Amino acid sequence: MQAEDIYKKLQEKFGEAIIEFKSEPPSDAFVIVKPEIVLEISLFLRDDEDLKFDYLKCLSGMDFGENLGIVYHLYSMKFAHHFEFKTLVPKSDPKVHSVERVWRSADWHEREAYDLIGIDFVNHHNLIRILCPYDWEGHPLQKDYETPEYYHGMRVPY
Repeated sequence: MQAEDIYKKLQEKFGEAIIEFKSEPPSDAFVIVKPEIVLEISLFLRDDEDLKFDYLKCLSGMDFGENLGIVYHLYSMKFAHHFEFKTLVPKSDPKVHSVERVWRSADWHEREAYDLIGIDFVNHHNLIRILCPYDWEGHPLQKDYETPEYYHGMRVPY
């Protein structure tokens, strides 16, 4: 199934919650969805008989200044097709529902996005830092992040 067919199927099911479809090269085609439906759309993409996206290849967090973004890269083992969807959350309240119970591979991906970008994945079973020390302050991949000069009395190297 082609990305445009998947988009039409999503548009039919979710209506205005599907914000935009982009398919211009050089990037892969994707849809942008409202953050409130991330869990619902994930379940639909996984369970629909024509789609069967049973594998989350990657989940990435991004900083767009005022907003943070999440990109979900999906693959169907049964049909050998792939698809991406994205959502944006405000940096002031970066919450989106976790999909780690839909795709177990999201577990560490969501923890990484939480740790480095600061996205709060609601209902994640173990949302703790994965790369930075547990008591690290801030999220190092946010564009406005300022690296501390010292950590526990030790100079932070550059």
